[in-house]
Amino acid sequence: MDMKLEVVVIPVSDVDRAKAFYEKLGFRLDIDYAPDENFRVIQSTPPRSEASIIFGKGITSAKPGSPDSLVLAVDDVDAAREDLIARGVNVSEVFHYAGGPFNNAVENPRVSGRDPQGRSYFSFASFEDPDGNRWLLQEITTRLPGRIDSAVTTFSSVSDLASALRRAEAAHGEHEKRTGERDANWPDWYAKYMIAEQAGTELPQ
Repeated sequence: MDMKLEVVVIPVSDVDRAKAFYEKLGFRLDIDYAPDENFRVIQSTPPRSEASIIFGKGITSAKPGSPDSLVLAVDDVDAAREDLIARGVNVSEVFHYAGGPFNNAVENPRVSGRDPQGRSYFSFASFEDPDGNRWLLQEITTRLPGRIDSAVTTFSSVSDLASALRRAEAAHGEHEKRTGERDANWPDWYAKYMIAEQAGTELPQ
């Protein structure tokens, strides 16, 4: 049975202000429905996301600002941060967690700068919406095994594909150094590398 996360409900105090903010982020407005003065629902979807957010009036009794660490996966946290700043959003500096992703159990859990080892899932930036609902940008360049269908390879954007090609190019350069030979069949090697990287299986050497 398929079971996909579809919607996350976010409490807000000013519906129009929240709508304007998420539109500024580049979220797609899916619906703005208000059948009467007591109820209004807005559904908005982050770029190329399969899950959406819902907020409005008469939606939830949760306190605005209570959601913590809503996560947006990005393939380049620096580029995503710069894009949001250009849209007028106040975004933190890039950081990593001292005890590993999402570990707030240690003292001073956030450490300034990217993950020193450059690992997928380990580098973050954060921002808040006007109600103080907290969001995280999490850089994910390689998925853990089992997170995607290994028989299907897709890229969500031109920049996503370009980043994958650059990583394959760098890895192929190391491959040629190890073998000491010029590989004329590099397109096939690139393809094997990119598919293995997305599927989380063993990378070609």
